[in-house]
Amino acid sequence: MLITGTRKGIGRELALRYLEAGWRVAGCSRGAGTIDKPEYRHFEVDVADEKAVVSMVRAVWREHGRIDALLNNAGIASMNPALTTPVASMRRMLETNVVGTFLLCREVGKLMVRRGGGRIVNFSSVAVPLALEGEAAYAASKSAVESLTRVLARELGGSGVTVNAIGPTPVDTDLVAGVPAEKLEALVARQAIRRMGTVDDVQAVVDFFLAPSSDFVTGQVVYLGGID
Repeated sequence: MLITGTRKGIGRELALRYLEAGWRVAGCSRGAGTIDKPEYRHFEVDVADEKAVVSMVRAVWREHGRIDALLNNAGIASMNPALTTPVASMRRMLETNVVGTFLLCREVGKLMVRRGGGRIVNFSSVAVPLALEGEAAYAASKSAVESLTRVLARELGGSGVTVNAIGPTPVDTDLVAGVPAEKLEALVARQAIRRMGTVDDVQAVVDFFLAPSSDFVTGQVVYLGGID
């Protein structure tokens, strides 16, 4: 399994859990790794760096001869009204959230097609269906991830590769650390189940997408918590 954004947050927790479940996991982040396990290998890679991504994926392939699952968890967010969002912030989010996801899907997808199967899980957000104010750039980037997911599902489906996405509600990680409490409360109030999300919630959906019995499920986006 290859998971992006494993230095902290959801990515790190998922890496630890799948290691415990018996997976061999390769992870990456722009900084040094924080997981010290025998079946884990860390790469210091910016997911928007094409050469670095290609090199990492080839290294994992050479070492293991297969990549069965890809979790495109790496992402950045910024809360800013559209009219005061610097173009540099928009570009950073598009580079990490969209270009990074595309590059990993492209490179890992080639290898999965060669082997005749695999699972790709991309990460979106409830910011898309809720059209959250103050998150125009972030929601736009995640909308692009959802569109990419649906198109890739069609392109890779004939080769036994499924491509799906998960849209978590706010989970207590660094990604939402700077969000005012009242904003989080207002967001949670719009959900059918009115609480913050947990890594357990995220893993439950990922597990479903990874299951052998889910080989007929592709091109789907599952949002957590229920939204109105």
